[in-house]
This record gives sequence, structure tokens and C-alpha cells, in this order.
Amino acid sequence: MEAELSGARWRKSSHSGGGNDCVEVAFVEGGAAVRDSKDPEGGAFRLPASGWQGLLAAVRTGGPAHD
Repeated sequence: MEAELSGARWRKSSHSGGGNDCVEVAFVEGGAAVRDSKDPEGGAFRLPASGWQGLLAAVRTGGPAHD
């Protein structure tokens, strides 16, 4: 997976503020990859498009994702 993400364009949310407690996202074929902004070499995990949408829904509502 490392090679697949070597050319990924990572970005932080504009809502992340000046703190160092953020995640970064890269939109990749079929979904998204997420990593810790403090440790970009520490690895990332990939989500299919439906998983990314579920994660966003859970963050927005403060609860578990629903199908």
C-alpha cells in the first residue's frame, strides 16, 4: 500500500486550527486514505468510498455511521 500512496496528495481540514492533533486525507482510487498528521510515515488506512461517507456522517452527527 505504501507504493500506492507515494503520489497521494494529502490535505488537512481547514477546520483543523493550529494544533497538532489532526488527521490528513488523500482521495485515492475507490475511496480515501487517512493518516496521522503528526506521523505521516507511520502508515495510513484506506476506506472505500462508502466507508469514507460513513465516517463523515458519524463525525457530523457525533455517533456511529448508519447505512
